[in-house]
Amino acid sequence: MTSPDQSLQEAKRQRLFLVLCGIFLTNALIAEIIGGKIFSVEALLGIPPAQLLIGGQRLDFNMTAGVINWPVVFITSDIINEYFGRKGVKRISFLTAGFIVYTFITVLVATKLPPAQFWLDINGTDNQGNVFNINDAFSRIFNQGLGIMVGSIVAFLLGQLLDISVFSWLRRKTGGRFIWLRATGSTMFSQLIDSFLVIAIAFYVFGNWDMKQVFSVGSINYLYKGMIAILLTPLLYIAHYFINNYLGKDYAEELTHKAAHE
Repeated sequence: MTSPDQSLQEAKRQRLFLVLCGIFLTNALIAEIIGGKIFSVEALLGIPPAQLLIGGQRLDFNMTAGVINWPVVFITSDIINEYFGRKGVKRISFLTAGFIVYTFITVLVATKLPPAQFWLDINGTDNQGNVFNINDAFSRIFNQGLGIMVGSIVAFLLGQLLDISVFSWLRRKTGGRFIWLRATGSTMFSQLIDSFLVIAIAFYVFGNWDMKQVFSVGSINYLYKGMIAILLTPLLYIAHYFINNYLGKDYAEELTHKAAHE
């Protein structure tokens, strides 16, 4: 028979899993939707182009807007892995991939719908008075996003499976110590795939980029994600602190021990 304390612990565990999955899923979907935009970090900061020499090329910090959310996805993945194990991460990863496919289909249908004439008329010019076709702009933006989505479905699942495997391997080797090592190490491996594969599929296979552009943006994205993964490491310890307090230290340790040996 389950005691009241055990029932309360189980309820807290389920609520925690629900919140973490919500954060994971929401940020993944937002990253897919906004990923079609390429922005300049130098222009954002008002500084000259970086012109970093990488692989014989001088590269600037031009990145997909999706990099805003992906670090949150990988950090949340590591937290889920820590408390709910490989099965928990795989469950939400495949669920998220399914929602990405659903989003892909919905957006594709939306771009094929015939536009209302009044919508075209009232949006017939841009802010400078130039002739503007809003339906063409809508289709171009979201069709570019569709390429991002196809690439991301492949890169996301491969990246997640690699992240799960590396995280679990490092946890077994470190015996539960060095949270920063398994989190950062697994993220660096998984984001190496994500940074290049998603861009290659989205903009080389589905778009009109050459491999030089793919390498350029992919390299900068990876450098950014790696830097952010390191800078956000303290958040893992903060998250552990609050989660352990929420669940209770003994029960939290029981969950992490179980997750490490599943």
